[in-house]
Amino acid sequence: MSVTDIRAAKRPEPDDLIQQIADYVCNTQIDSDTALETAHYCLKDSLACALLALRFPECVKLLGPVVPGADLPGGARVPGTHFELDPVQGAFNIGVLIRYLDFNDTWLAAEWGHPSDNLGAILAVADYIARATCPRDWNRPPFMTFSRRWSRRTRSRACWR
Repeated sequence: MSVTDIRAAKRPEPDDLIQQIADYVCNTQIDSDTALETAHYCLKDSLACALLALRFPECVKLLGPVVPGADLPGGARVPGTHFELDPVQGAFNIGVLIRYLDFNDTWLAAEWGHPSDNLGAILAVADYIARATCPRDWNRPPFMTFSRRWSRRTRSRACWR
């Protein structure tokens, strides 16, 4: 773990493990059509579960900012709602929607966990970064962009530079 003076303006270098994960995400080429197709169906399945979960009041009451009314304009959008939240709360909200009904059925493996467990954080951070760094008139939902990219078997990064 890094130790630094909290008053210093200079940020410490990322930990080695974080750097390795970032390098893998940014530099690994996925050549397997099966892997891309599986990711495509996992994303569709997860978003379908999320949208269906909006029909359940017990789920919907878990959504939104921690402090009522504390939306973050330009923040991470929560599908099917009006919420724009900080990325951490956005990740929680999207994760709740995806996993609330636990109907995720495109993953059959011996390992624990489900790929959709990561999608709440991935989608919230991707939306937040895209909205913060792309031109203001670029208003396509990143979920559609992400899905189109996977279905075309391409790894372009939209406008993230």
